[in-house]
Amino acid sequence: MAAKTGGGVQSVERVFELLELITDAGGDVTLSELSGSTDLPLPTIHRLLRTLVSLGYIRQLPNRRYALGPRLIRLGEGANKQLGALARPQLKTLVDKLGETANMAVLESDMVIYIAQVPSPHSMRMFTEVGRRAHTHDTGVGKALLAQLDNDTVRGIIARQGMPTPTNKSIGTIDALLADLELIRNRGYSIDEEEQELGVRCFAMSVPNAPTPTAISVSGPVTRVDQAFADRAVPMLQQAAAVISAELNSAN
Repeated sequence: MAAKTGGGVQSVERVFELLELITDAGGDVTLSELSGSTDLPLPTIHRLLRTLVSLGYIRQLPNRRYALGPRLIRLGEGANKQLGALARPQLKTLVDKLGETANMAVLESDMVIYIAQVPSPHSMRMFTEVGRRAHTHDTGVGKALLAQLDNDTVRGIIARQGMPTPTNKSIGTIDALLADLELIRNRGYSIDEEEQELGVRCFAMSVPNAPTPTAISVSGPVTRVDQAFADRAVPMLQQAAAVISAELNSAN
């Protein structure tokens, strides 16, 4: 259950609690599932849901489940732009020092969404661009995001979104993914070994204490992004993630 803030307006706290519960459930829930996840009385839940539906922040599906509504998209896009703008100086520093493309991504509706990018000075067209969505299991930032979650949550995301294999090096089973995530948690960073694009390698790391699962990465051709590159990149990613985290939390 979402924590209550001292001195807050109770109805506002309850609305955001419901929105967070729906988000945590994967984007849609039944009334009974919401009731089982909170101490709020059922009539209160129903009244708040009706209000949110009327405003477009929640919608009721034909099967009577409640899902996040379209008016939240504009709010999310605005927040993502602000988060990307905050991180851009650190991404630029990574590109200036490493010479390869730097990205920031967040987890949204069980998918990766890229919210900021500083491109490499080298001319190379890659999959990543701001606004693009991708699966979590076959991208460096996606695996860094998943590594922040417990295994049951990861299984739920994969069950809902599937595990396409865009290259012959992509992870294709949940067991292999969970094993890789355990390595990432122990190592502190993830590696996309040509799993999204052949010929492209990516090193990624989560941003600690971010308000939503967030990760940054550097990526480029395997001919340049090798172990020697990793030895330089990983400490720089760690420093950039720490600075972004500090700035995010000082802004709260």
